[in-house]
Amino acid sequence: MTAPAALPPFTLAGWPAERIADPYPLYRSYREAATVHRVPGEASGPPGYYVFGYAPAARALSSPRLGRRIRGGNTPLTHRAIADTAVRTMVEDWLVFLDPPRHTRLRAILSREFTPRMVAGLRPRLAAIARHLLINRQELDLVEDFAAPFPVLVISELLGLPAGDGGWLRSASLRLQQGSSSRAGQTPDAAVQADAAARELTWYFREQIGARRARPGRDLISLLVGNDGLTEAEIAATCVHLLTAGHETTTHLISKAVLALLRHPDLLAQLRADPALLPEAVEELARYDPPVQAVTRWAQRDERLGDHLVPRGSRVTVLLGAANRDPGQFADPDTPRLHRRQSGPQLAFGLGIHYCLGAALARAEVELALAELLGRLAGAQLLEQPVRYAQDLLFHGPERLLLRW
Repeated sequence: MTAPAALPPFTLAGWPAERIADPYPLYRSYREAATVHRVPGEASGPPGYYVFGYAPAARALSSPRLGRRIRGGNTPLTHRAIADTAVRTMVEDWLVFLDPPRHTRLRAILSREFTPRMVAGLRPRLAAIARHLLINRQELDLVEDFAAPFPVLVISELLGLPAGDGGWLRSASLRLQQGSSSRAGQTPDAAVQADAAARELTWYFREQIGARRARPGRDLISLLVGNDGLTEAEIAATCVHLLTAGHETTTHLISKAVLALLRHPDLLAQLRADPALLPEAVEELARYDPPVQAVTRWAQRDERLGDHLVPRGSRVTVLLGAANRDPGQFADPDTPRLHRRQSGPQLAFGLGIHYCLGAALARAEVELALAELLGRLAGAQLLEQPVRYAQDLLFHGPERLLLRW
């Protein structure tokens, strides 16, 4: 089944600001026409597929026939303008872009640290960080003053980095993101910014690695350095990946959760009356408006998704936001509500072997951030509307959220 004539071939390029801020009506139109849409390939190459329905999305994320790289070659991980730069070299070693057996080996090493027990032990420290960031604040940009520095401070502590480096680390991470396929080309010097950031971050973490070799600690970098199976390049790249993945998605999840609560005061009132519902609310708010809207897979073997037989070599883009609002899976999906009955997990954190390594940590960070904010949000005012979003669906969220309470 292909899109009817009324719907043009789907694309993630060239979206206006208002559609970036609220992509869900467009998702709905395509999902109602077909759960999977085929688009022509470039230069007589294989076709591409966009997945909007929950069932084919779950299959695509968990299928061993779909991987992060094209079998027999490299995945075009970044914009062609930076194909041969430090960014390319770095992301080739990122866990999220690896397939087994390299993925299996690296994830096994990292999984020793990202455990529910570790997260439980961190909760008092997480709460203290969140509380400190909100001391004596009655007016703030929730993104810049709270939702961004909070996870940066957390991941910095896990990596054993100086707290004073947090501002620079976030700035460098944002410049690095200019090299992602969803942002490259938006500004004339995006590729130059991304390449410079990749070099700076690589140098920074090589310095940290050298310090751990001389004096090991109990942090994540020391854990990686102590593993003889990893090269220095792999360790440095993994540290950058943990930094970027460990804070940007959490920043957007916190920001969009707050925005949803402000727009749904009944849900906010429920949580204020019973904060024990916060873990359930975090899961529902992640379903309702995921911080990552789209992920890509490559067909390493033929796979069936919906009504399509996807041939080997095809690019498959899974729209997590669309799948998480499939009414065939979630009743009344466009409304965030507690005590939701469902027959499968929401997909904001992925599924299968690439399920988010830090999902338990991210959930705890968002829960404790909201716990600190609940008492303030009942009287909060949004000082700037409409809320401005970054022109990006990969890391999807407000650029700023000006609040007064």
